[in-house]
Amino acid sequence: MSTLITPDELPIWVPGEVTVDSATLNWDKIRVRGYRYAPSDVPIPPLQDLLVVVYMDGATPMHRRCAGDWRNDLVAPGSISFLSHEIRSHWRWTEPTEVLHLYLSPSLLKAAASDLFEREIAAVNLRDVLRADDPVLAGLVMALAQETRQRGIGSSLYVDSIRHCACIHLLRHYTEVQFRASTAPGGLSLSQRRLVVRYVEDNLDKAITLADLAGVIRLSVFHFTRKFRSEFGCSPHAYVMQRRILRAKHQLARTNLPIKVIAANCGFSDQSHMTHVFRTRLQITPASYRNQA
Repeated sequence: MSTLITPDELPIWVPGEVTVDSATLNWDKIRVRGYRYAPSDVPIPPLQDLLVVVYMDGATPMHRRCAGDWRNDLVAPGSISFLSHEIRSHWRWTEPTEVLHLYLSPSLLKAAASDLFEREIAAVNLRDVLRADDPVLAGLVMALAQETRQRGIGSSLYVDSIRHCACIHLLRHYTEVQFRASTAPGGLSLSQRRLVVRYVEDNLDKAITLADLAGVIRLSVFHFTRKFRSEFGCSPHAYVMQRRILRAKHQLARTNLPIKVIAANCGFSDQSHMTHVFRTRLQITPASYRNQA
């Protein structure tokens, strides 16, 4: 595969006048850039990002080939083209045009797909669409472009909300999602797993019972235990103890807190309990582990 090019490198292949750019705002995994283009005939190497093109001014016949035959259509203000990442393409247009480019990190869309479908995602690709008429998506991209010119109150939250809406809109209408095969049939769903893991991490300094964990995802203790073991390969008790030990090791190595305080922070009943667990599982005492760290 050829080296994937960045938005900053695209003008090497497609020269144009930049009209707007969000690069200096350091938005996470998303970028908006605007261009004025003269008529062009341009082959483009594969991009590292997913690309949404919103046409702002100037109607023109557009010809594009990604794989296979050329596609032809008339694009005008409000029209949208899509180009997935890692795809080589060739574009031709015969009239001047002004566009907005929305670049999305593949990891951003994968994360959104994982949340939406509650499954592990192998890949998300944009469909090969040369022209769509979608005022909702066009409006989202134009709102991001406006925010680069004049940032308002709550700019970060505003951009985050538009980014989230844009991802969900794309997933609902313009993407092909490849799901990762489950490695643990009968286990927890992705959202259930996240809830359980978060609950454990947030409550390691407290007593955690099976009923507590099962209640987080509204399962009976019996069904929860079976699904948990299928998902994690160990019992809930063993998993919680692993997390307690890991946190204790981290605090022993990176803080000067007394061992009895670390024991309390990590949910051990007392210092002697933590010492017993360390000796049984790690063949070392907490004090010796701290000295070696």
